[in-house]
Amino acid sequence: MDRIITFKDVSWRRNGQEILRQINWEVKKNEHWSILGLNGSGKTSLLDIVTGYRFPTTGKVTVLGNEFGKANLPELRRKIGYVSSSLERFSHVLDHETVGNIVVSGKFASFGLYEEVSDDDREKADSLLSALRLAYLSGKTYHMLSQGERKRILVARALMSDPEILILDEPCTGLDVFAREELLNLMNEIVQKNCHLLYVTHHIEEIVDVISHVLLIRDGKIVASGPKQEVLTDELLSEVYKMPVKIRWEENRPWLTIKKFSNGTIGLHKISS
Repeated sequence: MDRIITFKDVSWRRNGQEILRQINWEVKKNEHWSILGLNGSGKTSLLDIVTGYRFPTTGKVTVLGNEFGKANLPELRRKIGYVSSSLERFSHVLDHETVGNIVVSGKFASFGLYEEVSDDDREKADSLLSALRLAYLSGKTYHMLSQGERKRILVARALMSDPEILILDEPCTGLDVFAREELLNLMNEIVQKNCHLLYVTHHIEEIVDVISHVLLIRDGKIVASGPKQEVLTDELLSEVYKMPVKIRWEENRPWLTIKKFSNGTIGLHKISS
């Protein structure tokens, strides 16, 4: 299977408003994507379609060889891992669970364990913790973990089901610099598990080496998509962020600076709508 995700002429409307417009996008095997755009640009709606929680109003979607309208969506969702700051709403369930139980629960897509767990499941969870350099947390309960450790354990939980796609939706929100870099370093291990990354962020410096491609979205439309070195330009990012910006590369990572005029103001009027 060469194509992991295909959107062809996809639009999605809600309450008469067009949220996504004529989206044409492909993710091919061994590509790892970052998705950039302002709040309200359509990123979440795009992800909701990828995971089958929304259907396009028009157009054709195929994910992991499953064409929407013909696919078994519950089965498809088992092949897609998802990590988001929104999962913190389950902290009241997780707080007194051990790290091992939390990771194992990923097999059942549940928060808390309500099914029988085999020795093989436990061994797999331990193996994941070791592979992600998290074995030192084994036996601890969730409420004892730092914010950064919690995020990394949720990544391990998402990998428990051997997903073919892993969505990381602003996973570094609320983390300090050290915790952020620890989480970003995990991506090297993730891609070795034949898992395709979709990484959503507002901060382009989080686009580390393993991210190969970037999708830029503004007001429900794709501004650009392709290899990151081609897409991450001053002009395209200025259009997406609706203000003049400048990009620089350090240690093979992009960093963003806002351009200002000599009087200190930002030239918002310079950016076309």
